Amino acid sequence: MIGWAVTFLVIAIIAALLGFSGIAGTAVNIAWILFVVGLILALVFFLMGRRPPI
Repeated sequence: MIGWAVTFLVIAIIAALLGFSGIAGTAVNIAWILFVVGLILALVFFLMGRRPPI
């Protein structure tokens, strides 16, 4: 998930350098959403893995 976020961020940077502001803005929003979801999932999996077995 974090890898996809980095990919979209790179796409956004390239699009911004080439002047495609609409595509750059959309790519940044997608990258931000993927980063937040990936971070939340990483925290959930980290916390679930620390519980003792039932």
